[in-house]
Amino acid sequence: MAQNLTGKKVAILVADGFEQVELTGPKQALDEAGAQTEIVSPAEGKVKGWQHTEWGDEFPVDVPLTSADSNSYDALLLPGGVMNPDKLRANPQAVQFVKSFFDAGKPVAAICHGPWTLVEAGVVQGRKMTSYESIQTDLKNAGANWVNQEVVTDNGLVTSRKPDDIPAFNRKMVEEFAEGRHDQRKSAQKAA
Repeated sequence: MAQNLTGKKVAILVADGFEQVELTGPKQALDEAGAQTEIVSPAEGKVKGWQHTEWGDEFPVDVPLTSADSNSYDALLLPGGVMNPDKLRANPQAVQFVKSFFDAGKPVAAICHGPWTLVEAGVVQGRKMTSYESIQTDLKNAGANWVNQEVVTDNGLVTSRKPDDIPAFNRKMVEEFAEGRHDQRKSAQKAA
């Protein structure tokens, strides 16, 4: 990838049941671009992926959510899967962790069902976004302008629909993460 993320630190927030390829593919792209990636999770020690219709592999948790500080990161990645964001959006600490990236104007990338957590954090109002088709009504009801596109970028927020979109998602995610903070988003969120 043309973009260089050397010196950037990216949090990957997941709970058990994340769609495995939506963590491994983007994490690989970030690592190859020079970013330092860390898996942050409410799970203890290890977090378990999901592969389409069955449980996948276990991944070590680099930083427990209870001790994670968004100030330590330059950007946030939210993989999808159905169980993962459903658990995260019910966890007040996870929701606050996500919201803090928006409050600081830091770039965020979410794929598939990942935007469910963004809805709970109250950060989708007025944003152009995409997601897995089945949650489009949730995003629309929260005030997002939902579109059916492979990848959508809106002032530092990158969203995609599904695993097939990962190559396009990775390109835009790396590009936005390389750009860094988006002060316009920061001020818009604080004004809301």
